[in-house]
Amino acid sequence: MRFLRRFAAIAALVPLLAVTADPAAAVTRDSGDWPTWQGDLRGSRHNPDERRITPATAGKLKLKWAFAYPDSEMPAKSQPAVVDGVIYFGGPDGVFYALDARTGATRWTFATSSVDPGAGVGFVLGGPTVAAGAVFFGDSRGYVYGLDARSGRVRWARDTETHPAGIHTSSPLHYDGKIYIGASSGENTGGTDYPCCTFRGHIDALDARTGAQVWRYYTVPEPQQTGTWPSGAARFEPSGAGVWSSPVIDPKTGTLYVGTGQNYTGSAGDFDSLLALNARTGAVRWKQQVTNADTWRALCNEPDAAGYCPGLADGTALDYDIGATPNLFRVDGRTMVGVGQKSGVYHVFDASTGAVSWRRQLSEPFPSGGISGIQWGSSYDGQRLYVATWFADPGTLFALNPADGALLWRTPNPADGCTTGGSAAFPDACALAHTPAVTSSPGLVYEGSQDGKMRIYSARTGAVLWTFDTVREFAGVNGLTGFGGGLSGNGGAVVSNGMVYVQVGYYPTYASPHGHVLLAFGL
Repeated sequence: MRFLRRFAAIAALVPLLAVTADPAAAVTRDSGDWPTWQGDLRGSRHNPDERRITPATAGKLKLKWAFAYPDSEMPAKSQPAVVDGVIYFGGPDGVFYALDARTGATRWTFATSSVDPGAGVGFVLGGPTVAAGAVFFGDSRGYVYGLDARSGRVRWARDTETHPAGIHTSSPLHYDGKIYIGASSGENTGGTDYPCCTFRGHIDALDARTGAQVWRYYTVPEPQQTGTWPSGAARFEPSGAGVWSSPVIDPKTGTLYVGTGQNYTGSAGDFDSLLALNARTGAVRWKQQVTNADTWRALCNEPDAAGYCPGLADGTALDYDIGATPNLFRVDGRTMVGVGQKSGVYHVFDASTGAVSWRRQLSEPFPSGGISGIQWGSSYDGQRLYVATWFADPGTLFALNPADGALLWRTPNPADGCTTGGSAAFPDACALAHTPAVTSSPGLVYEGSQDGKMRIYSARTGAVLWTFDTVREFAGVNGLTGFGGGLSGNGGAVVSNGMVYVQVGYYPTYASPHGHVLLAFGL
């Protein structure tokens, strides 16, 4: 990931304004809305209320409108939320948008640079959540915002990061009057002269009414200088274990579950772990570390990097973090929590105790990079778990039995993905790799690819029912021209009220002559 630096924090923020709607309202879905990245509190990424798009009608989906972004080197990452006929999302231009979900007409916009202009532009890397009359999201500067959902007026804005490299790729979740959001950083992409590393991953609970911090859980101890790197730059340990993914909550027990990343330096802390925390206090209920040792920074991929990547010598420079959001589901009267890892393993634990139930290896791991495994998130429709692998030669979509991980079906990324459509003109860039999180609705599974194709699969058989090629120009409803590419990571398809929304413009961009696009499909 690009090393995102922020300017020094500015103490004076926008004045805090009261939230007038009920702040204790939990995330619910009404009439097919999709209010949060996770789909619901339990992280199902499933819309049970979608009845218009079915196995019989999915093949009839047509592009209804496109929204084109200004030219930007940033990918389109912010998965939308759809509530009460409005679609909310952040663009790669540092602007947050609220549009009419049916037509794409603009309702309002908000520039992140308008809050603390001295700190520069904040790019929205995750998705928003809409609750209590407000829309909440984080950005690449480490800010978290609460805006009025109807007008875009700032209710509060909080700089949650004292570290200049702190960012939010985690999408917030609203529960019991609080906003829960993880923090990570791009600090491990610093060069040989950088004093690596001092960032500590954390998960925060913020008051949804004011933005005030309720509690914070750090994933590593306070870093201490332990000498110098070969360049003479100061060396600090431990560091890292960022929270890249988004949390889920079991409302019956008030337990929050979230995954963590690898260490940047040192070997201490809750790296590569699934945490179960008390949602009210942040206290640990249990934690499961799924990798024994994993210390990785970007220099581990560079020639002659041994002096900057001690894990190369003993094989522990892996980058096998948990970048995916967990799924909560019931099996034989017990609540289970499952989560994918970049090693290609899907893990399932007893949600009450953390005891291992089963694990399933879905792809072969690549050392020092972790790009062959499970990336952003999986889906559960009440019957099956749907999990996709990334650069797995090829990336593959799986349906698993939630009771024991038994394989129900597997569908590889279609082999003609790079020889058909717009990507065929870019054979050196195209890849048969599933970047996005998986989404489902009754009878259907939605997954995009880096070959520039958005696809819908049969939930029963895994057969491809619909394909749309995005690698071409699109006339945006906002008057700009956009261009497709790889389907976006950091999220996946959003299915709401007979419509499907996808962000397009992740790697690869296929030599796009224009900015990226948000596409909206309907019957």
